[in-house]
Amino acid sequence: MQTSAAGLAFIEVNEGFEQHIYNDNGHQAIGIGHDLLPGESFPNGISYADAIALEKEDAARIEAVLNPLVPPACTQNQYDSLIDFGFNLGGGALREMLGHGWVEVPTQMLRWVYERNAQGVEVVSPPLQARRQKEVALFNS
Repeated sequence: MQTSAAGLAFIEVNEGFEQHIYNDNGHQAIGIGHDLLPGESFPNGISYADAIALEKEDAARIEAVLNPLVPPACTQNQYDSLIDFGFNLGGGALREMLGHGWVEVPTQMLRWVYERNAQGVEVVSPPLQARRQKEVALFNS
């Protein structure tokens, strides 16, 4: 399967667009949630069109992780929901979450809402809670 246009738009809404490099929980990102890779540099920022191209490349990396794990009955909305989850948290988190079984996805997704605060303590993140709820709603639709 592939991420649909609606799925890419869902990611964009959840990630937002930043023309210049920003700190994303301790790592550098730009565009639509693109984590800078070794050797990448954007001294003048990034155009929206280039950010969309990077988003598609990043989604394709998550697709490569997800495709071997989805059952044949997976719907497009379920797939797009899982791509958003993996886009946000990475392929390892996606594999771990799916390791609990397909029927557990809506329950398990809602558990991935923690981030470290300035003191290094894990706390519930309201923005992550909201994003997981949107992902579950899409998954169940």
